[in-house]
Amino acid sequence: MGKIKVTRCGIEGLCVIEPTVFRDERGYFVETYNYNDMKAEGLDMLFVQDNQSMSVKGVLRGLHYQKQFPQGKLVRAVRGAVFDVAVDLRAGSATYGAWYGVELSAENKKQFYIPEGFAHGFLVLSDEAEFAYKCTDFYHPGDEGGIAWNDPDIGIEWPVEAGQELIISEKDRKWEGLKSAFQF
Repeated sequence: MGKIKVTRCGIEGLCVIEPTVFRDERGYFVETYNYNDMKAEGLDMLFVQDNQSMSVKGVLRGLHYQKQFPQGKLVRAVRGAVFDVAVDLRAGSATYGAWYGVELSAENKKQFYIPEGFAHGFLVLSDEAEFAYKCTDFYHPGDEGGIAWNDPDIGIEWPVEAGQELIISEKDRKWEGLKSAFQF
């Protein structure tokens, strides 16, 4: 039914996906995932798990990855807005350590595909945000890895408001920088 617009992000494998939104006086309809449309764009992945979280403004989650069971993720904001980031951890990649960020919101309906081999995180920009993601592998609790969200070697330009205090989990405060990160 719907078609998608795929924008490649300058780091191999990363792409922003914009579905067609059908609006009328009742509201809107959008196909959030269609295997045939994705495959036609060269995105032929199999998703095995869906997750959803809710966070309040100022929450920063990440940067996370799975080591032995890496997950590709198709992420979107169902409600509110987030600044979503992926960092390339693929050994030998020409863009190793590079990051890309995009605002995802319920309004813009954009999705972000992050393939295996990337760390992922997001900052909540709205008062609350519900965030949904499809994963290409199951979550394995003992397989977690992470990178410090503020590592100067990566230099992510998080859109933090002046004077804003971020809400970061204890676990995420302990991650080290890119130099100690797992490489895929």
